[in-house]
Amino acid sequence: MVKDTQRAVVLLSGGMDSCVCAALAARDHDAAAVHVSYGQRTEERECRAFFAICDHLGIRDRLRVKNEVLSAIGGSALTDRSIGVPESHAIGHDIPVTYVPFRNAHFLSAAVSWAEVLGAGQVYIGAVEQDSSGYPDCRPAYYQAFNEVIKLGTKDGRIEIVTPLIQLRKSEIVRLGLELGAPLDLTWSCYSREDSACGVCDSCVLRLRAFQDAGSADPIPYAALAQRA
Repeated sequence: MVKDTQRAVVLLSGGMDSCVCAALAARDHDAAAVHVSYGQRTEERECRAFFAICDHLGIRDRLRVKNEVLSAIGGSALTDRSIGVPESHAIGHDIPVTYVPFRNAHFLSAAVSWAEVLGAGQVYIGAVEQDSSGYPDCRPAYYQAFNEVIKLGTKDGRIEIVTPLIQLRKSEIVRLGLELGAPLDLTWSCYSREDSACGVCDSCVLRLRAFQDAGSADPIPYAALAQRA
C-alpha cells in the first residue's frame, strides 16, 4: 500500500487500542502523535509508553499536552485519589467510576487544533465501543456529532475524526495489532499501577481476555499473575 502523503494526527495514550490506531495512521499517512497527560494515576507510565511507541513506529512529530482541568474537576477514580479503582468484578451495568467526565472532548479539541496548524486532514482516535467499559464518549454517534462541530468551528471545516477500531472486538484489535506489527509490548493499559499491571481493574481484565481470545500471550507484566505463579 502506498502511504498517503497527507498529514494525520493520532491521539496516542500509550494503551493497546491507541497503539494499534497509531500503527494504522503511521502506515497510511504522514502521522503526528499527541499525548494528553491529565493527572491520571499512571500518567508517567503512559507517557513513557507514548514516546516508546512513537520511536518504534517512526513518528517524529510529537506533542505532549498537559491538561489540568480534568484532575481539578475530579469525579473519576483515574484522577481523584479519594476514589478507589474498582476491580473488574465490582463494575456493574452503570457507567463505572473510572469514567473521566467528557474526557475525549478535551483530547479531540487539542488534536483538532494541532491538525489545523499542521494542515492535517484527519484525527485518529482508538475509541472502542465493543467490549469496552461503556464510556459514553466512545460511541459512534459521539464522533459523528463531533465531526459536525469541526465543520462549523474550524477554518476550512475539512478535518475529520477517524475511529477505525470503534466496531471491533478487543480480540480483533489484538489480532490486527499483531498483523500490523504494532509494538503491543510497549503499551500500558492498567488504571492503577505503573510498575506491573494490576491484572484486576476493568482495563486489565478486558485486555487479558482479548489476548486470550486472540490466542496470544499478553507481553506486559502483571502483578496478579506473578502472585499466582
